[in-house]
Amino acid sequence: MKPILQLYRGYANEEELIVMGHVFKRTYDYDFQKKNLKNARSIINQFRIKTIQNFDVYLKCGGLEIHTKTLDDGYFKFCIPVEKEMSFGWMEYEVSIKYGESIITSKGSFIRPHKGNLGIISDIDDTFLISHTRNIFRKIYILLFKNVNDRKIFKDVVTHYQALSSAGRNNKGEENAFFYVSSSEWNLYRFIVKFTKIHKLPRAVILLKDIKRGITDFFMSGRGNHDHKFDKIKHVLEFYPNLKYVLLGDDSQHDPVLYERICKIFPVTVIAVYIRQTGKTQKTEVKKIMKNLESLDVSVCYFKESSEAIMHSKSIGVIK
Repeated sequence: MKPILQLYRGYANEEELIVMGHVFKRTYDYDFQKKNLKNARSIINQFRIKTIQNFDVYLKCGGLEIHTKTLDDGYFKFCIPVEKEMSFGWMEYEVSIKYGESIITSKGSFIRPHKGNLGIISDIDDTFLISHTRNIFRKIYILLFKNVNDRKIFKDVVTHYQALSSAGRNNKGEENAFFYVSSSEWNLYRFIVKFTKIHKLPRAVILLKDIKRGITDFFMSGRGNHDHKFDKIKHVLEFYPNLKYVLLGDDSQHDPVLYERICKIFPVTVIAVYIRQTGKTQKTEVKKIMKNLESLDVSVCYFKESSEAIMHSKSIGVIK
């Protein structure tokens, strides 16, 4: 059985390029059109994958072929210095693996953001994708029995995100650096990419949790420790230190606490924090965090409807 190569969107600054992916021994196509039980089977199959550890992987970059090997869970990541001036925007990269006498090659994309002032980092579940994370049984039911075309997005969230993506940009095609950072696992990467394309959300680097390799792991999807989100957000802010950041999340899990930690470490970097209210009432502990963030000169918005977030972004001059 031939190994399967899966690439993810990468990113670069003026000194370093980072691209990543997985090598699978077995995986299953996700059928975006299936409904009900067939969709459930398709989703569960995403957690029945088998990865290959210590497998040779080759990246073509600037006329060179750079070699590494996969980690224990089949994941690979190239962090390589950039020696010559690179253009801006989205660009392609090429990775290959060898199987016997044949070479399997795949192309992915990475972004080097155009020079600008703004970076946006957003959670996914219940921030723009309606997931009902507060009710684990409802969340699992929707994930299993609603295909990607039937999943819902919050009203006006696309308008807000598109405005943030183009904020401060005068040239068509130039976009601000956008990242979707989630506690969902790499198993759901293709689903997330498809959903964001359907709803015309900004193209973004997607950073997810370590891949799962068993059906029982499916029922814990998106749960457990959320420190990986903190680590990934911290890494992005360190990778692009000259940007000012807008953080978007919700109050269903730990976003407010994570964002507060980030703001304390980067006191001049984060300019605004948006938290979506997912229940009928605002949470006292979240309001306390938001008030504390204001004392750090971070502009905050704890909102129910995205129209409120849009008005707030206009009021502080982030968007027009």
